[in-house]
Amino acid sequence: MEKVKVEVENGIGWVILNQPERYNAIDHDMIVLLDNALEKLKDDEGAKLLVMTGAGEKSFCSGGDLSVFHQLHTEDDAYEMLSKMGEVLLKIFTFPKPTIALLNGVAVGGGCEIASACDLRVAYPNVKFGFIQGTLGITTGWGGSTFVMERMNPESAFEILISANKYSAMEGYEKGFIQKVLDTEEPLNDFNEWIKPFTMKNPAVQRAYKQRRLDQYELSNIKRRVDKEIRECARLWATDDHHEAVKTFLNQK
Repeated sequence: MEKVKVEVENGIGWVILNQPERYNAIDHDMIVLLDNALEKLKDDEGAKLLVMTGAGEKSFCSGGDLSVFHQLHTEDDAYEMLSKMGEVLLKIFTFPKPTIALLNGVAVGGGCEIASACDLRVAYPNVKFGFIQGTLGITTGWGGSTFVMERMNPESAFEILISANKYSAMEGYEKGFIQKVLDTEEPLNDFNEWIKPFTMKNPAVQRAYKQRRLDQYELSNIKRRVDKEIRECARLWATDDHHEAVKTFLNQK
C-alpha cells in the first residue's frame, strides 16, 4: 500500500496521507514520500493547486507515529527526524502554487503543523484539531508554531498553542484557523463546489498570487525561527518528562 498517494484531477494536485489504520500518522517513510510528492507536483502543469488530505473518514493526520519515533531518545536523534519533516513543511509553506489542507478528520499534533503550513484550511464539520504536543512534554517540532502565528491572529495562535486543547471545526473558524466549515450532509461535494472557481483560473495567475503571498515574508527569518523551534523541541524530546508521557500514552492505546 502506498503510504502517500499523489493524484492530479480537474486542476488539483492531491497529496493523500494513506495510513488510515494508523490515523495517517507520519513515519520515516512518509517524510521521504511527502517530499517526493511535493517535487512531483511543483512542476506538473495539470496541478494548479495542491490539496493535502487524509485517507479514510477518521483522520487528516494524528501527527508523528509515536510507536516509531519513541525509539528516538537523544536530542541529536530527535533533531535529525524533526529537521527532515521541518524541511518538508517549509516546502509546503513556500510551495509555488496555492496549498489547501482539507481536514477530513482529526488533525492533532504534527497534523496541525502540516495544516498550518498550507495557505488555507477547510474542515469537515466533525473535525477536532489541536496542538496537543504540550500534553507530551514537548513543543511543536516541525515549524508549526512559526507557521500558525503567520496564518492567524498571533494572540489566538498563542492561546491554542499553550492550551494544548482540542477544538471543534467551528471554534477553528471563529478563531481564524479554518477558512470554511463544510456542509454536514455532503461535505466533499461542498468542498468541490468551493474549490471549483480556483481551478478555472490560469495557472500563471495562481502562481503569481501565491508569489505575492510569499512576498510578505522574509523567508530567511521564517527559516531561522523554524530551526529555533525544532532545536527547542529536540531538547525537550530528550527529557524524561517526554519519554514518560509517551510511554503512558502508548500504554493507554
